[in-house]
Amino acid sequence: MSHEHTIKLKVDNVPSKKHKPFIERLNPYRIISMILLCMFSIVFVFPFYWIITGAFKIQVVATQLPPQWFPLEPVLDNWVTLFKNSVGRWTFNSFFVAVSEMVLICLVSSTAGFVLAKKQFPGRRVIFSVLVAAMALPKQVILVPLFTLLAKLGWINTYKGLIFPAIGWPFGVFLMKQFSQTIPSEILEAAKIDGCSELRSFITIALPLLKPAIGALAIFTFMTSWNDYFSQLIITRSTNMMTLPLGIATMQGEYRTDYGVMMAGAALASLPMLTIFILFQKAFTQGITLGAVK
Repeated sequence: MSHEHTIKLKVDNVPSKKHKPFIERLNPYRIISMILLCMFSIVFVFPFYWIITGAFKIQVVATQLPPQWFPLEPVLDNWVTLFKNSVGRWTFNSFFVAVSEMVLICLVSSTAGFVLAKKQFPGRRVIFSVLVAAMALPKQVILVPLFTLLAKLGWINTYKGLIFPAIGWPFGVFLMKQFSQTIPSEILEAAKIDGCSELRSFITIALPLLKPAIGALAIFTFMTSWNDYFSQLIITRSTNMMTLPLGIATMQGEYRTDYGVMMAGAALASLPMLTIFILFQKAFTQGITLGAVK
């Protein structure tokens, strides 16, 4: 047997880390990490589990102590009561407002971010600094002047009042600007030499390269709009204009609250968010990474 063949046999007989059994690859650090991850997972999942199970309990069972961890006699009365209200209209309002904001914010933020990243003009740095400063302002600070402006425009209790104030989202412009900086300027210059207009260069070259950032921004926007409660509470007046979070909150009575119906409404409101996160978690994670690294 040759010397090279002997060396090859010895190398092949060395156990690979990759193919070790799972039990052999366990160590104290890995075991502790798995235990902690399982504990945190249970803590975060339990509220959702409690809402889902509570939606199938009657009022007495939902509030009893000690609690009933699983509905032994599940009922559908809470869901029937929920849909007897204007929950269909509230759900439509939430979807219409969230989707409209998502489309408009992605359109405005992508164009504004691209211009701030790739075009040179006086005041560009000042505009970007103002946008970054606006990200630090809490929404409650601008509610009074915003309400005054909407009242003068006659947009209180209208879809326009719910949608248009959110279009200029500073975070969206910031995210798209930072991502647009990664587009090679040589590609845009070559397109300009070939006779492409600014609009055509943006649509045919920049937008395809911005798809990951636009996808992440769309998820952020939809989730933010769907969960928005305070702004929509200030702007809406009638029951027909309420969104799903607002409508569910109105079911809480002054002297008595039907917790089963409230949990059914909370479960219904959380399903779109859960579905979107499961389907687009890759883009969601990428959006977080983009915002953090940039």
